[in-house]
Amino acid sequence: MAVARRQSPITMRILVVKVADIGDVLTATPALRSLRRTFPNASITALTSPHCVGLLQGTGLVDQTLALDKWQSRLPVALAVRLRGGRFDSMLLLHHLTTRGGVARYAALATAVGAAVRAGLDNGRGWFLTHRAPDFGFGVRHEVDYCNDVAGLLGAPPDNGPMEFPLTAADRLEAQRVLPAARARVAIHAGSGSYSLARRWPLHRYAEVAQGLAAGGVSVVVVGGPGEEDLGRAILCDVDLTGRTTLRQLGAVLETCDAFLGNDSGVMHIAAAVGTPVVALFGPSNHGAWGPWDPSGRSVVVRAGLPCMPCIYRGHDLGTPRGCPNRTCLDLITVDQVLETVQGILVQGHVEPGAGHWTQPD
Repeated sequence: MAVARRQSPITMRILVVKVADIGDVLTATPALRSLRRTFPNASITALTSPHCVGLLQGTGLVDQTLALDKWQSRLPVALAVRLRGGRFDSMLLLHHLTTRGGVARYAALATAVGAAVRAGLDNGRGWFLTHRAPDFGFGVRHEVDYCNDVAGLLGAPPDNGPMEFPLTAADRLEAQRVLPAARARVAIHAGSGSYSLARRWPLHRYAEVAQGLAAGGVSVVVVGGPGEEDLGRAILCDVDLTGRTTLRQLGAVLETCDAFLGNDSGVMHIAAAVGTPVVALFGPSNHGAWGPWDPSGRSVVVRAGLPCMPCIYRGHDLGTPRGCPNRTCLDLITVDQVLETVQGILVQGHVEPGAGHWTQPD
């Protein structure tokens, strides 16, 4: 049930909580956009992870950002004081209540904030929430949809538009400087973040796809963050930018590419947010929850479709982040299948749904 506006939007203070990684924070941007549109004069504060603060600055979606380490078990006293001093009317919790520890942590956060309205997803564990949107489980709805559901509890209509990633003219100039002229460019990211290395398709297969693309005259750009330089060295490419760009420069590089190929990762979500068609390879992780959000319909997930999939984030549980020992779901994805999918996007601008493919639903 939507919250009745008990006061003028001019004095409304909203705290949005998304203490998560890059991809998760990006999935919250359509809901933030809806909140800003619905309450243009409200003060909107985002509480997020330190490394994600920059993702929201410059977007116009929030008025200020606060940082909290997602692995910190206790709320720092200084932050608790600041949150209480913010005198927030509403707190929107954009998280699933998956573990007992997580429930206790978010309940303590809600107590510290002291907002009269505490809205969030409920799977039966949201006893501390005053307004609840049903949590049907990971992947039943995309994470963007779930964030929209929570914003809807305040009366903000769902925003099914693209995710937002801030880019400046300087970022785009840097991308032009480091990238050579090319008829077609494909960015490849063979990493997955540190939480679950089980999400990674074999590196040598990425190298084979890169060779196939190069043979067709496509310029291959390998991207990745600090610590992923070994991935760049393993793939024959025209430009290796692993560990050599800021997060925003990376976004600008991806924006210039004609397609992106990679695993389930924050980099994949950045590519989707800047409007680049994505070919995302999913194995143990949940494509229904974190597949590339692309309202244009040009992006695609390639997956084996085994009955045991996914084994990470399923139902209302974490599942098995390390996957199974054999990781058969990733092994069944072939080089030819991936190469054909990427080439299809380069030629047609999109790929029709087919065996092993999943595209963003309407």
